[in-house]
Amino acid sequence: MITPISLLVVELEAVFEQRLEAFTCGADTSSNVIFSYSFEQYYLPQQPYVQLLACVSLTRINDKIQAFAGVIEASQATGKLSTLGVTSAALKGLVEDCGSAWINLSRPLCLKPIAIAKPWGQEIWYTGIEARGQSLVEATIGGLTTPLPWLLSLAPQRFAGGMEKALCLLKVLDPLPDEVYGDLYFEMHEQKREVYVVTHVDQTAWPDKRGAIRFGFNQALREELGDEAFKLAYFEAVKAYELVRREIDIRFDRQREQAGFGLKEPLNAQTLKSWHGLLPITLQERELMLRRVMESFTAMKPLQLGDVVKVPCFTPHALQHGVRTVEFQTPVYERKILSFGQKVLTQSHWDTERALQLMSLQKPESEPLPLIDEKDGCCIEQVVRFDDFEVLRVTLAVERKYDLSGLVANSAYALFMPVVGDLVIAGEPLSLGRAFLMGQALFIGVPLIVASGARDAVILLAVPRL
Repeated sequence: MITPISLLVVELEAVFEQRLEAFTCGADTSSNVIFSYSFEQYYLPQQPYVQLLACVSLTRINDKIQAFAGVIEASQATGKLSTLGVTSAALKGLVEDCGSAWINLSRPLCLKPIAIAKPWGQEIWYTGIEARGQSLVEATIGGLTTPLPWLLSLAPQRFAGGMEKALCLLKVLDPLPDEVYGDLYFEMHEQKREVYVVTHVDQTAWPDKRGAIRFGFNQALREELGDEAFKLAYFEAVKAYELVRREIDIRFDRQREQAGFGLKEPLNAQTLKSWHGLLPITLQERELMLRRVMESFTAMKPLQLGDVVKVPCFTPHALQHGVRTVEFQTPVYERKILSFGQKVLTQSHWDTERALQLMSLQKPESEPLPLIDEKDGCCIEQVVRFDDFEVLRVTLAVERKYDLSGLVANSAYALFMPVVGDLVIAGEPLSLGRAFLMGQALFIGVPLIVASGARDAVILLAVPRL
């Protein structure tokens, strides 16, 4: 029987590393331990504590050491520890019986995304850790999972250089293909830094495969009116549209109550469009006319598969319907909503007046991606370099290999996502033994060699700057 070792969370990683070092220097073929500790769920309101058990198994095979771990709630193991065997298989069985994943810590962590419903579609979070949801780590694709913050709590310095509470956010924006109902908020950020990489353009919404992002302002109209007059006219157009928007939203709220929907619950586009069709024709026409006037002050930037969009602070923007992107952003939740073509569910007001005092009217400039290296069928470009992280794009020609170790050697961790082509992840000490496909992502901190298949492959790699 294994008796859990009770530790303070501040002691946990130090004890884990000591046991790992002792095992490495020793001759034992296995070592199994359970750590018990109280974990502060910093991402939830009131930050409640939960008692966790970290089950750790160290194995030595042919002088190679691998570490496995699973993290479970202590309450799930009640009554099971008294008969637990002192073996790796017993720990693995306990973890999996509690519905959690048994993770090989000697390999990259396979990130399991969670879907967060939005009025315009959904966000798919790979590293999101907040009250609305926590991303997961899975043992194998389609296998059992563990909350990402729980696993990181075992060894935050080893996994994330102590940056586990401020991970670079990796997510996918997946808007509906419906015009208006799939358009994102027209919003502005003061601190949050974002970069989008287009991975899909819905052809039902954009038959020519060229989507768009609403990006900044109409420069011709700005030049015609002058900056102050432009801002005033734009503000008047937004306020006029906001009035009709609120009139419609009040009517829709009555429909929500009658249908049993919550007033802040995201609804599918078909429901909202059916309600819109029941509005008086004069109201429908007024909404459309005022929305078009308001949008005439803004600019649209065309987008196609593979395009990169760096969003400067103070530049209002809104990804358009049917354009799916991978997004890397700083872990800061702040925004000012200038306008939206449907009800805003997260706040009761628009921030147009305040945003007008801060926003930039300048046209955001697009520049070629800086070339970092190009040789042997591998091209590395810098997508963006922010104060706290940078994103690289790695393009591999057909049937080529590349060792990513040099790109992440001086970083606490890296986030890895293929966006084009299929890859095989291989190399020592890692061998996942399977293809890695688009839409999957890794949290990596070990040597990693990637190999492309029968077509070119493109990888996005986010690396924090220390």
